[in-house]
Amino acid sequence: MKTVSNCVEDILITQPYLEEALSRNIINFSALALELTEPISKMLKKDVKPGAIMMALRRYNPPVTLTNSIKMKRVIQNLGDITVRSNLTDFTVKNSETIIDNHSKILDRINQESKLFYTFTRGIHESNIIISSSLKDFIVNQLKNESFLAVQDGLSAISINLPQDNSKIAGLYYHFFKRLAWEGIVLYEVISTTNEFTILVEDVYVDKAFAAIKRVKS
Repeated sequence: MKTVSNCVEDILITQPYLEEALSRNIINFSALALELTEPISKMLKKDVKPGAIMMALRRYNPPVTLTNSIKMKRVIQNLGDITVRSNLTDFTVKNSETIIDNHSKILDRINQESKLFYTFTRGIHESNIIISSSLKDFIVNQLKNESFLAVQDGLSAISINLPQDNSKIAGLYYHFFKRLAWEGIVLYEVISTTNEFTILVEDVYVDKAFAAIKRVKS
């Protein structure tokens, strides 16, 4: 049988900003309990008193990943270089029987220009190429028989080198996404390798996004 505590946990899990604020003791428990009275009453299909909700809020233990653990602090402080690349174009095409062959020809051209920015991701239904805009016409011509789902110019990539043990730290990416969301920055794409994390944003957001990520590191 579901309890008030279960309902409180369900609500906080779906609202990580609220959960973090609660863990930092910067929320008025009484006011929040009043705010949650109606939704929790609906969830339990009976009237619930704010006092019961406030007690559940005070007893709630947030996940360890939301606390400023020593391990998390160490990883964030040891973040590597932050690199910005501009003048990028993002191509999204529908997967087909010819996409790999066409992509191999694109790779031949890229090998001739080592300073280009380039990533390729193949999903279940679509593939994505992000590349320096200087090769836009070549890519369009090379993929002229493919079905384009989206083409976006005026993009910049911000790449962060991560410590080698980053894959063992739960909640690391949350710190980046939280800061970017708080700053109102829209992410166009997210690219990740084992020790490198890259976000793609429209040029209008790049300075603000770079500053936000620097604040995470500091």
